[in-house]
This record gives sequence, structure tokens and C-alpha cells, in this order.
Amino acid sequence: MNPRLRLTLMAAASIALLAILGFLLLSDPNSGARRLPATRFAGAIRPESPPVRFALRDENGRTVDARSLRGSPAIVAFMYSTCDNDCPTMAQQIRGALDRLDGNVPAVAVSVDPATDTQASARRFIASQHLGGRMSFLLGSQQSLQPVWRAFGVAPQEKGREHSAVVVLLDAEGRQRIGFPLSELTPEGIAHDIRVLQREARRR
Repeated sequence: MNPRLRLTLMAAASIALLAILGFLLLSDPNSGARRLPATRFAGAIRPESPPVRFALRDENGRTVDARSLRGSPAIVAFMYSTCDNDCPTMAQQIRGALDRLDGNVPAVAVSVDPATDTQASARRFIASQHLGGRMSFLLGSQQSLQPVWRAFGVAPQEKGREHSAVVVLLDAEGRQRIGFPLSELTPEGIAHDIRVLQREARRR
């Protein structure tokens, strides 16, 4: 065979092989290029802080103490029950994450609008988002909620200003570990980071 023809055929075969490999990497949903390493968080790492503390009543009048969330990672979101844009989006992202996770992961929404949030409106919100039995909506007065907002660095809903749309993941010891602003919030990201925190807890 002509040496020049042989080189041309070998080059063409190499290009074709590279093209096939590239297609497989891009099309395979399980490709490592599309997945985060098992130990790296998708969300932003929060500043080191002590375990969170609060005791608030939920949409059914039951007291939820922050200590009851310890023992496994938990999801804490900041919402108000009459919100019709950011809060439903946050709720659905959390619901999607819970669907991806094995077992019961505690999830709570903390009111950022105590003037309008009531047990009835919170129950309606939970029901409308199909999160009954999967998420509690924690309520309280401005005075009782203020320390919680401060601890999480959250601004409440006010006239002319939207509240901080953020989801925080607690580790098994109740410490703030990972934060997701709404713009970075995905079911996959939440579920991935919860699994990392679960693995951490099992190693302790």
C-alpha cells in the first residue's frame, strides 16, 4: 500500500475513534464529566457555626425543636405561605430532592412573613406543593422568628423588599453546612449534598 495512503487512512481512523469517544462521554448520563465527585459539595459551604437552636410551632400547632432534627442531615428553607413565585419553586426543588433520597430526611420551612402566615395558610401551602407529611412549616411571632433569621443570615419579607430565598442543609449535629440561593437550587444538588453529609455522619 502506498505509504501516504496508509497514513491518511490511519489519521481518518483516529479522528473517527475520537469522535465516537466524545459522543459517548457527552451522551452518557452516568459519565464522570457530568457528576460531582462523591466528596465535593454542590452548594456553598457555610461559615462554621454552633448547632442551630429554635423551638417553633408548625402548621398543626406542634412544637418543633431544632434538636429534633439532629441525628441525620436536614433541610431548612425560608418561605412564606402566600408567596406565588420563589417559594413554590423552592418547595418543588426540595420535593424533587426528597424523591431522590432514600429514607426520611427532615425538612422544614421557616416563616419569613409572620404578619400573614397562619396555620391555615401554611397547611394550604404544604398541600398545594404536595409536601404533606414530608415538610413542616414553622411559624411564630416576629420576636420569636428574629433570632432564627439572624442565625441563618436571612432577611424577612418586607414591603418593597423580597425575603432571602435560601435553602440551608444542616449536618447530623445540627450545624449549618451548605447553602443554596434560589438561583443555584436544584433537586440533584440538594440530594447530592445530603448524601455527602449522610456519609460523613456514618463515619463518626
